[in-house]
Amino acid sequence: MRELRAPAKLTWFLEVTRRRDDGLHELRSEMVSLDFVDRLDVDETGDYLRLEGPFSAVPLDEHNLVTRALALVGRRAGVTLHKIIPPGGGLGGGSSNAAAILRWAGGVSNEVAQSLGGDVPFCQVGGRALVEGVGERVTSLPFEARDVTLVLLDFGVNTRECYQAFDELVQRGEKPQGRNHLEAAARLVEPRLGETMDWLAATLGDRVHLAGSGSTLFVEGHLEEGVETWEVLGPEGLVQFRQTITTPREA
Repeated sequence: MRELRAPAKLTWFLEVTRRRDDGLHELRSEMVSLDFVDRLDVDETGDYLRLEGPFSAVPLDEHNLVTRALALVGRRAGVTLHKIIPPGGGLGGGSSNAAAILRWAGGVSNEVAQSLGGDVPFCQVGGRALVEGVGERVTSLPFEARDVTLVLLDFGVNTRECYQAFDELVQRGEKPQGRNHLEAAARLVEPRLGETMDWLAATLGDRVHLAGSGSTLFVEGHLEEGVETWEVLGPEGLVQFRQTITTPREA
């Protein structure tokens, strides 16, 4: 049995540079790995995918990125996925799971990894990097130790709808701005996100940032001493705070 780590990724900033003729969006962003990690137990003699953790909605069929990553590298294995990174929150949990399999199999090119999703090339590299294009251009940057407080919500934001809303805003003449060009679009797609961001901003001011297309939010630094996680009731449901740190690339 081989144990693999799959760290969450955090999009530190995100700029949408252009929309291509094929409908994909090119980005320029900084991504960092976090000490918030799924674990994969890989049995090289097996042929199964099992899930342990609180997220029963994660598919375990051919659509799961672990299954797709195994198919991509032409390998079979039994994989038990111990999942703590919430799906659909913009932290790249599924992409990092796939990247862990790619690293285990010896790695693939960024272009091949990108066929599984735009975050997979970075997750295969990890650490801290400038990510450009549709995710295939990854330039490693020197590691910087940073404290981070994640704000995890009990709903997600549909990424496809977020980019559609972004395009509609641009067509109306609005210019993307701020640290995350998708924030205005994400708030349109999921009004509960905007309500929660405004609620947090009343206490934390402009320290609250959107991670990717959401729904995860984050604050630079730690908000409490001596505690890792806590929950409060926000205006649109339960809000979990999780304090973590950035981590170097996996060995």
